[in-house]
Amino acid sequence: MTTIKKGEGKFYVGENEAEPLAEITFQLTDTKLIIDHTVVSESLSGQGIAGKLVEKVVNYAREKGKKIIPVCSYAQKKMEKTPEYHDVLATE
Repeated sequence: MTTIKKGEGKFYVGENEAEPLAEITFQLTDTKLIIDHTVVSESLSGQGIAGKLVEKVVNYAREKGKKIIPVCSYAQKKMEKTPEYHDVLATE
C-alpha cells in the first residue's frame, strides 16, 4: 500500500517532499483550490497513484469547503469522468 502524505501545497508519495515519487500540487484561494500539476514517477506508473492523488485533493477540498479548478489536464479529465467528484468541480 502506498502512503500519501500532505505537504505544502501538495499531496505526495515518497520519503522526501522535495523529491517525491509522485505528487499533485495545488494553490488555495479564498474559495477555490486550483490543481496545477500531477506527476507520477516511472517506478509507480500504472498503479493508479495519480487517481488516488486526485481523490486525496477532492476530499481535502470538501473538508475545506472549496471548489476545485483543475488546470492540470489529468486532474481535469479524471474529475470530469468521475461523477462523485462533480460536487467540488468549479463551474466557472
